[in-house]
Amino acid sequence: MELPIRKADKSYPHSFWVLVQKEVSDHILSWRVNILVILLALTCFGSLYTALSGIRDAAESIDANDTFLFLKLFTISDGTLPPFFVFVSFIGPLLGIALGFDAINSEYSKGTLSRVVSQPIPRDYIINAKFVAAILVISALLFSLGFLVLALGILMIGIPPTPDEFLRVISFLVLSVCYIAFWVNLSILFSIRFKQAATSALSSIAVWLFFSIFYSMIVNLISKASESQDARDQSTTLIENLMRISPSQLFSEATTILLTPSVRTLGPLTMEQVVGAIPGALPLSQSLLLITPQLIALIAATLICFGISYALFMRKEIRN
Repeated sequence: MELPIRKADKSYPHSFWVLVQKEVSDHILSWRVNILVILLALTCFGSLYTALSGIRDAAESIDANDTFLFLKLFTISDGTLPPFFVFVSFIGPLLGIALGFDAINSEYSKGTLSRVVSQPIPRDYIINAKFVAAILVISALLFSLGFLVLALGILMIGIPPTPDEFLRVISFLVLSVCYIAFWVNLSILFSIRFKQAATSALSSIAVWLFFSIFYSMIVNLISKASESQDARDQSTTLIENLMRISPSQLFSEATTILLTPSVRTLGPLTMEQVVGAIPGALPLSQSLLLITPQLIALIAATLICFGISYALFMRKEIRN
């Protein structure tokens, strides 16, 4: 009886991960991405320096109810530069836009998209690989900077973070990835919708500027329009809900809860809520429960942009 001849096992990477590796390498070798990475790293070091300058005053004013000294590396400043989380909220959308504004239209104009689609791979692998590659690059960058701040903080202060502080920093980094992922998907959506990369870039930046600067002005005008005393409470609730349409507002509220455990609520408190409340910091589980609506809203906005991008790309004519 002859034994069957075993063929040599050859393990080849999946075609999807081949596309992901190609996109990651393109991002790493891109000049605009490297410039934003260097800018984000410099601002990280600058904010860390200002935080270390003001950490002594924070340590002197600390009390028994506020023992999260290590988290102040991410939140305090001496007034020279904003803290670390402010830089992430400002430069993070620019990084997401830079990773996605020419994801589809540049390959369409170069003629490489039709050659990739002609290969025996599913069409949706292309847009999925571009999104996954951008998320991998953003995650690696943010977690590297976050751990770098932790390491330098331990060396400079001499006090290691508590497990609760460490988990709060990890939660903040995950939240930052979700926030930047929204801008990545929005820029990919514009890259599919518009044929010119400059048009998609300007459209993405226009949306970012609108929500970062002009949207709050519009909401403030609406709040000033409601001047009646009887409707003031309802107007305050309406203004808060309108402000939470902005992704930057959602990120700011969630970051405040995570990095400042003494903050127990995001809205005004009634007298019934104040009376009998025990002062102190919230545990991590309660802080995560408090920011669940903001996190769900960011993920929902990201998925909506991705769903629209997916539908448009699957119906797009690839032939030049």
